[in-house]
Amino acid sequence: MPDRLLVLVRHGQSEWNLKNLFTGWRDIDLSEQGVAEARTAGRKLKAQGLRFDIAFTSALIRAQRTLDIMLDELGQRGIPVLKDQALNERDYGDLVGLNKDDARKRWGEEQVHVWRRSYDVAPPGGESLRDTAARVLPYYIQEMLPRVLQGNRVLVSAHGNSLRALVMVLDRHTPESITQLNLDTGVPMIYRLNADSTVAEKRDLAA
Repeated sequence: MPDRLLVLVRHGQSEWNLKNLFTGWRDIDLSEQGVAEARTAGRKLKAQGLRFDIAFTSALIRAQRTLDIMLDELGQRGIPVLKDQALNERDYGDLVGLNKDDARKRWGEEQVHVWRRSYDVAPPGGESLRDTAARVLPYYIQEMLPRVLQGNRVLVSAHGNSLRALVMVLDRHTPESITQLNLDTGVPMIYRLNADSTVAEKRDLAA
C-alpha cells in the first residue's frame, strides 16, 4: 500500500514574528528561536521514522531555511526541493512592517482581527485568505497532490496563511470555522490521504 504521506510545517519563528510585525512577502530570516523550532520539528519527524521523497517550499528564506534545517536533522538533504511563490505567505499590503499592536490602536482590535483571520476580507493593498487560496490550491492540485497519490512522501515548509488555505480544504473547514484556526510555528502536521485525496488520518506533533 502506498503511504500517500503529506507533512505540512509552518516555518519557525522569524525575526519579524519575534518583533510582532506583519511580514507577508517581505523576505525575513528566522530568529534564533525559529532555528531551534525547525531543528525540533526535524527531530520529531525523524523520531516518527519518516522519510521523504520530495519537498516543497515557498520563495521566502524563512520557509526555505526551516526546510533545510529539518532535512539536515532527518539526514535527507539529497531529496528534490521545489520552490514556488505560490506557497508564499499572504501579502499583507499596507500592513507590512507595522507592529500588530500599533495596527490595533490605529484601526481597532476587531478590524485587525478580521484582516488577519477572516476568509474573504483583505487588508488594504493586500490579499485575503481566499486570494491566497486562489494561488495555493491550484499549485497543490497540479504539483503536490499527484505526487502524494502516486505514493511519494511529501514534506512542505510554508507559512501560516498559505498552509491555512491548504488545511481549509484538507480538514473541510468552512469560511466561518477557518477564522478560528491558527497554526503554530514549527509544528509538523502529518496527513495520510485516501486514494480519492480525502484525509484518512491526521496527527500533529505539537510539544
